[in-house]
Amino acid sequence: MAESLQRARPSAPTDPRLQSVPPASRFLLRGDAEVMAAAGKVLGLTLPNEPCRSAVAGPAAGLWLGPDETLLLLAAEGAWHTVLAEALSGLPHSLVDVSHRQTALEVGGADAEGMLAVGCPLDLHPSAFPVGMCTRTVFAKCEIVLWRKGPDLFHIEVWRSFRAYVLGLLELAGEEFATP
Repeated sequence: MAESLQRARPSAPTDPRLQSVPPASRFLLRGDAEVMAAAGKVLGLTLPNEPCRSAVAGPAAGLWLGPDETLLLLAAEGAWHTVLAEALSGLPHSLVDVSHRQTALEVGGADAEGMLAVGCPLDLHPSAFPVGMCTRTVFAKCEIVLWRKGPDLFHIEVWRSFRAYVLGLLELAGEEFATP
């Protein structure tokens, strides 16, 4: 029984295709094109205005989640909230720090699509989900944000309370792809 509980609640990835992502600052930014442009200027990138796309510049990334919603992933250090709040002052917007709510995992390697397909209903073939694409979706029973960072590299944003669940399922999926 203790073994099955331990397996259901892994604390660190044990599969080399799975990696924990270092801590980051995460913000949900809501606003119109003017808000996105002002935030992007401060971050040094043009935030995406095309559905389900991402933009990256240095330690900053913006993931389009909706017509007026972008997930900002930034270096852990920095007074990001203050800098962004100053840049957006006077513009109608919402800026919510979700750094402590979410964490991230990365799934990489030739088996990454197959491992994710165990719990994600999306077609992850590169023709349907190319590099740079991101979206809110589900993995088994929990909501995630999935971002294809490379041909064989996926970034998963997940609520901390679901991390062990997602990690455990990915490790089980990885066993199916393990070389005998």
